Amino acid sequence: MLLKEYRICMPLTVDEYKIGQLYMISKHSHEQSDRGEGVEVVQNEPFEDPHHGNGQFTEKRVYLNSKLPSWARAVVPKIFYVTEKAWNYYPYTITEYTCSFLPKFSIHIETKYEDNKGSNNSIFDNEAKDLEREVCFIDIACDEIPERYYKESEDPKHFKSEKTGRGQLREGWRDSHQPIMCSYKLVTVKFEVWGLQTRVEQFVHKVVRDILLIGHRQAFAWVDEWYDMTMDDVREYEKNMHEQTNIKVCNQHSSTVDDIESHAQTST
Repeated sequence: MLLKEYRICMPLTVDEYKIGQLYMISKHSHEQSDRGEGVEVVQNEPFEDPHHGNGQFTEKRVYLNSKLPSWARAVVPKIFYVTEKAWNYYPYTITEYTCSFLPKFSIHIETKYEDNKGSNNSIFDNEAKDLEREVCFIDIACDEIPERYYKESEDPKHFKSEKTGRGQLREGWRDSHQPIMCSYKLVTVKFEVWGLQTRVEQFVHKVVRDILLIGHRQAFAWVDEWYDMTMDDVREYEKNMHEQTNIKVCNQHSSTVDDIESHAQTST
């Protein structure tokens, strides 16, 4: 098991980001879904928890065979997906990733959002007070992203919002920018297979970090697209994007899912 805590600051408020993160996830999933790979939304509906209250439950299948390293592609089926289950009780969320083909693999993410610059060192005391972990700050303006994902229009150093006047962030922006909020993410990666555990867990954390950096950059760079939306507006947008994305992804996979599950059962 490898545990890390990521802190990603945004030039937004927590209330603003409630809309922005839903918009970003839906648009990003749609953009990344092509040639049979991407995100299929299986379930998205209101959910009530006795402790956390009202929220939203989402289940997705993430198809990503071409995004795996060569050593991993050699041992997984050609059509490969990870199941994502998410419980959104904003400003607290839980996300879990599992794979039927790799039963010893899982990712567990707990997220909390606060209006500060990542300065709350006790935010996960109830969840992981005595657990050793590395704290990693992610800077949406200054950290490098993989070249293939770079777009100047999504670079916070160049982008400036017409609706909010925010943007063109410079090094050290987190020390003085207002408003500012932080997305705190406690990420646990498990791959309990002797000989591969360390390599896989480190690789997965690298992928998680890249995804967090890209996603949060996009959420800010797209702010003028979602800033005037209400929660009803963004839920309707989310519904439409899910339908369009499912069409892109599912046409190729509708006849192969049963084969994957049969392969997994045989393998285990």
